[in-house]
Amino acid sequence: MILYNVTLSIDPDIHEDWLRWMRGEHIPEVLATNCFTEARLSRVNGEEEGGMTFSVMYFSPSEEKYEEYKSKFAPGLQRKHTEKYAGHFAAFRTVLTVIEEFK
Repeated sequence: MILYNVTLSIDPDIHEDWLRWMRGEHIPEVLATNCFTEARLSRVNGEEEGGMTFSVMYFSPSEEKYEEYKSKFAPGLQRKHTEKYAGHFAAFRTVLTVIEEFK
């Protein structure tokens, strides 16, 4: 399993609009690619002054499905996000390979 994590620091004055858009449009569009089986949206505690930080974790069943997302879908979806919120966020992405799960 591949965990694709996007961490975003959002300007506080637009964070409510951003959350609405993420919940209602962006995350559903990412899941509609069928490259991920689920997503989790979290607030990062202890962020720096002047911003609100969130993490969106997408779970892909395989590296092949993640690579499909990255090549076919990510550029357009990321462009939509950037065009909508340009100048109001900073983002970084992390890709992890899950080697074992404990429940």
